[in-house]
Amino acid sequence: MAMPDGAGKGFGTLRALVGDWRQNIIYIGFVAIFVVFALTLNDKGFLNPNNLLNIVRQSAMIAVMAIAMTFVLSAGEIDLSVGAVAGLTTVTVALAIAAAGPVAGVAVGLATGLAVGTFNGWLTTRIGIPSFLTTLAMMGIAKGVAMWISDTAAVPILHQGYAWFFGGGSVGRIPVLLFWMLILGAIGHVALRRTGFGRRVLATGGGETAARYSGIDTHGIKFRVLVISSMAAALAGMLYAGRLQSGRFQLGEGDELSVIAAAVLGGTSLFGGKGTVIGAIVGALMIGLINNGLILMGLEFSQQLIARGGIIILAVALSQKRS
Repeated sequence: MAMPDGAGKGFGTLRALVGDWRQNIIYIGFVAIFVVFALTLNDKGFLNPNNLLNIVRQSAMIAVMAIAMTFVLSAGEIDLSVGAVAGLTTVTVALAIAAAGPVAGVAVGLATGLAVGTFNGWLTTRIGIPSFLTTLAMMGIAKGVAMWISDTAAVPILHQGYAWFFGGGSVGRIPVLLFWMLILGAIGHVALRRTGFGRRVLATGGGETAARYSGIDTHGIKFRVLVISSMAAALAGMLYAGRLQSGRFQLGEGDELSVIAAAVLGGTSLFGGKGTVIGAIVGALMIGLINNGLILMGLEFSQQLIARGGIIILAVALSQKRS
């Protein structure tokens, strides 16, 4: 039986609204969680400006890495080494600053990310090892190197200028980390949505064979996004080192899971072809918000893990487009 024109249009409008709702679930969820915590934890200081700024500080490094992870996932790859690379970078930067000053520290930190990213990209695109295995192996290598060169001890950073610029400083009450997050987010958003490189990344993840036949160097795209990811992880490590004024191999440990969760929460597909940098940043802030709220609730660590996992699963399930 044919559907009346009016009913058909109404159904189409409803379907469009449902689609828009799914696309914006991360923003709806962020606001909903914020409101719930604001109402239930106001007496525990949740809305205190210092607490809200702490959420930004704790989320910034995850957001920086999630911006780059958006490109990696959009291209149909994955990077499990970002947390370990961040930890390794904190150590190499701290050692370089102690030996030759902050400029050398910045150069060594960026070189660490470039070297790891180049190695990951080469193994994945030239040797043909899946990025899951390449970066999983690199996770162990990076952590082992960090433990070896630091002798498992924290390496202090005494240069206050470096510490201020890379994560420890504030402009008034606004943490420098917020500026890093916003600037890198703007660059990432424009690169993904407004440049030929971004379109090639999405095309590669959306259908590698079709992209290759259309003239896109898909191996080159995948190589570059893996380098970008490691460079972002190195920058996150430099921010960790500046904020905590030390290099420690433990810093960044386990961040890879939060980074991937932030990107996926924000609307990036694990299967490639779809990504949003702004969503990844909001996803990182949402994870920081959840962590902060659960701590203020006084839950035990085991209970925090259960609640956090349940909330993330629910949000991801709602945000994924059903076939």
